[in-house]
Amino acid sequence: MTELVFDCVDVRAERWAAAPTVRFRLKVSETSGARIHAVALRCQLRIEPQRRRYSDAEAERLLDLFGERSRWGETLKPLQFAELSVMLPGFQGSTEADLPVPCTYDFEVASAKYFDALSDGEVPLLLLFSGTVFTRGRSGVMVERVPWDKEAACRMPVRVWREAMELHFPGTAWIRVRRETFEALHRFKSHRALPTWDDALEALLEGAEESTA
Repeated sequence: MTELVFDCVDVRAERWAAAPTVRFRLKVSETSGARIHAVALRCQLRIEPQRRRYSDAEAERLLDLFGERSRWGETLKPLQFAELSVMLPGFQGSTEADLPVPCTYDFEVASAKYFDALSDGEVPLLLLFSGTVFTRGRSGVMVERVPWDKEAACRMPVRVWREAMELHFPGTAWIRVRRETFEALHRFKSHRALPTWDDALEALLEGAEESTA
């Protein structure tokens, strides 16, 4: 039987990706001495929010996700970040592989809302592994399962996620609205001959402030 050990040795923003991507560098070690021919690896990345401290400003921004601090004992539960697959080539001893994780800037998604709420520090992550290991046995290729208890802890710097977003959306943020709302905003922008969406929103906000003054 093979014995695999997983570690996350690096995490960084992928500069040349087509969309915001964080690249995790995995080290996979086989400790029994067996020769690995290939591994069809699946990885689930889970955020563990209970494993870090939060400032008052961060707690306020996390209100939508976890409620008031007084309830965090019940509500501060793990969040799903991503799930993906990667094929590892043959090796003996240990090997390293990149795990590119696409990230969303949609603030309706819990992971994006959580990352954006953090001012600095690190994001506590848990990488959970499964999959299939291919080795050579006496009668040919042997197939084993990656045990479900294989995992690796990782602390991703908040700046890595922000860098991934800034590479594709510098100085901006995204919100999702209903199609009808977008069409109404588009008409307002066109009728006022406003050059950008920012200008349209600022004009609406100024109008709202004047009406309540």
